[in-house]
Amino acid sequence: MKAIRFVTAASIAVLIGGPLAVAHAMTDGELQSLVDREIKPLLAGNGAGGAAVAVRVEGRTVFFNYGFADLAGKRPITSDSLFNLASIRKVFDATLLAQMVLRGEVSFDDPVAKYVAELSDGGYVRRVTLGQLAAHTSGLLLRTDYPPWPEWHYTLPDFIRALNAWTPDRGQEPGQQHIYTHAGYVLLGLALERRVGTPITELIDRRVLAPLGLTRTAIVDAAARGRAALAPALMHHVVQGYSEDGALIGEPGDQQSYFHFPGAGQMFSSARDLAVVMAAELGEESPDPLLQQAMQMTQQGVFRISADATQALAWEVSHLGGAPIVDKPGGLDSSSTYIGIVPSKKVGIVILMNRGNQHPFEIARSILLPALAR
Repeated sequence: MKAIRFVTAASIAVLIGGPLAVAHAMTDGELQSLVDREIKPLLAGNGAGGAAVAVRVEGRTVFFNYGFADLAGKRPITSDSLFNLASIRKVFDATLLAQMVLRGEVSFDDPVAKYVAELSDGGYVRRVTLGQLAAHTSGLLLRTDYPPWPEWHYTLPDFIRALNAWTPDRGQEPGQQHIYTHAGYVLLGLALERRVGTPITELIDRRVLAPLGLTRTAIVDAAARGRAALAPALMHHVVQGYSEDGALIGEPGDQQSYFHFPGAGQMFSSARDLAVVMAAELGEESPDPLLQQAMQMTQQGVFRISADATQALAWEVSHLGGAPIVDKPGGLDSSSTYIGIVPSKKVGIVILMNRGNQHPFEIARSILLPALAR
């Protein structure tokens, strides 16, 4: 990526707290106390929703579960409960891109229009590269990327027309600024599947999920009115989503996507599956050397946001006075998700909540990961 600078630095400054000093190997009981102290305040007082947590430390993974997957049915959350991951899906898209670069199938510097021929009528979008999409430096910013959220949904022809018609509204230039964009990752997925003539969901399943042995992770396409087309065997494990105030939001398996065409759906997964991803990202468990190399590539900082903020490929890199944290938050109004690792210390944490607007990245960055790393 010619316009992207590979650096190692940090992400957004945290809002709360300081780390708990840990001077010895933590027992499972000590881990439980640490996680309980930080997670329980995020749980709804009326029992609506809960959390599934996976902690990676000292070469082992420990799971903790809280609250209900479905309050009405008193169905508890387990490590196998399925959550809508929201933006954590971007980690899988970026890993696929890095893998395809390593295989010589694409280059970070390839214009997206090289693979999405319908963009031939566009002006700005024709200059955007695959690497810029993955690093959120493309400058693209559609109405699906910021509130107030639109009331319409894009079919694929609608999406292409919007991209071709888009012009900079803030003086953007490809590769010259950091603007977080969901639409950019939808476009990235479209380009990758066009390159090899295979649906993006099949590519991610075959090249990322299957090598890791993930059995409860799936990208699903939205059906009518946002209902997800999850396999029946998985639907039994999907959590009910709740709002910040504990109100029901939709039904289990529902999606909140503005893109209604194949490949643009959201991803569902469990704490147990993401614990496998976390261990592989730490370089501790991965049966596929090329996949391991791709994962390491995505963790490298590529665009400096500020003195202590760097964007990697999907991941964010934080340096908050200790060892750098590599992480990815995700969130909807019915889901709050997080995966974060400290590569140099071989520790990490996954937090999945079926309640919106809880921001678990705040406690993970400021308290939990520093405590585990120490």
